[in-house]
Amino acid sequence: MGTNPRTILSAVATALVAAVFVPGCEPSKPKAISSTTPPIETRKTIGKTTQNIMPLADALAQGGQPAEMSITEGGLGAISSDAYRTSVGKIGIMAVEHQMQLVEAEHGPMPMGYDEFMTRVIGKGKPDGMQLPMLPYYQEWAYDPDTKKLVVVEFPLKKEQRQQETTGASGL
Repeated sequence: MGTNPRTILSAVATALVAAVFVPGCEPSKPKAISSTTPPIETRKTIGKTTQNIMPLADALAQGGQPAEMSITEGGLGAISSDAYRTSVGKIGIMAVEHQMQLVEAEHGPMPMGYDEFMTRVIGKGKPDGMQLPMLPYYQEWAYDPDTKKLVVVEFPLKKEQRQQETTGASGL
């Protein structure tokens, strides 16, 4: 015995209308992260530069972790954005390593703590200071004085919070 498609369609439409107009059956609203958590602000990255570099210890204390510097995502859009982000990070690190070699060639090896790194290598606030490419809102540049290396630190909670702010608790 077959069922008429119009009967099925009518039943589904009636159920949807009832769900919308029945008291207590409201569509779910995006879940708020926290009333004390300010919304995540994204930033423009392409063509933008920065001299903001965090001490690695501070970045790790704020929930950061070293970023994966390889292409890991799938899909064409994800691959191109992942490739851009990864290459920008690697090129920035190489530029700083080169600048550090120039400073050490001129002044000899030095302890290179965070403050000295910012003054001698980055030249923060100076017209001829290094300008690093801007990273996405969930990543920051950080300097590790123990290894004398610039690293990219990722903040997964910022990424997750932004996703919940834009898609809601359901992830849609």
